Parts: sequence; C-alpha cells; structure tokens
Amino acid sequence: MKKRMIIITIIMLILVSFFITSTVVYADDRAIDEQTESKIVEIKDHAAKSLEDYKAKYGSDAYGTVAYILNLVRIYSIPIGFLGIAIGAIYQYVIGIRKLDTLERGMAFIVTCVTLLIICQILPLAFAVFVKFGRG
Repeated sequence: MKKRMIIITIIMLILVSFFITSTVVYADDRAIDEQTESKIVEIKDHAAKSLEDYKAKYGSDAYGTVAYILNLVRIYSIPIGFLGIAIGAIYQYVIGIRKLDTLERGMAFIVTCVTLLIICQILPLAFAVFVKFGRG
C-alpha cells in the first residue's frame, strides 16, 4: 500500500511539474525567446573571448584550447565531486547500516570521488607548469 502511494505521488509530482513548466514556457513565448537569445549570445561571446585570452596567454591554439578545457573541468568538477561524495555518504551511512556490502560500496565511492576531485583540481596546474617550464 505504501509503495503504491509513493509511486502515485511521484507520478503526480512529475505531471504537475510538466504542466507548470509548459504553462510558464508558453505564456510569453516571444519575451522568453528574446531573453534567452540575448543571454545565449552573451554566454557565447564570453566563452569565445575567454578562449581567445587563453590562446594569447599560452601562445598556441592547441595549448590555449587545452588550458581552456582544463579550466572548465576544474570548475565543473567541484559540484559533481561533492554530489558524488554525498551519494557515497548516503550509501555508507544510511543504506549501509543494514547491508554490509553497501557500506563498503559507499566508502569506495567516496574514495573514488575524492580522488577524481583532487586529480581534476591539480591537472590544470600541472599543465600550466609543464607548458611554462617544459617548453623552454
């Protein structure tokens, strides 16, 4: 009985969220399109300018592009890493109370996420040092 109620509640929430989203999106089609278009153009111009700055800073298209991509990886790895740590903690401390294999899986997931987070944070620095001192 509880499972049915949870499933029905989830389905209702999904349907309501689709209905609200479609109502909001189609209410002012033209105003939303203009705002979205101007924002997208602004983001694209900022990204292109940032990429050109990296290319000028490193003196090469290849090195500049790699540095730009590594910077994006560095920025976006932080929230993804913390989300992974939170999921691992849920597996370890919430679900792992009753199941020992889940407890070990949660700890392994936390260690993996922390390791990947550290690698993603150190990789741009290592690349910059390599390019600065390794190229001569």
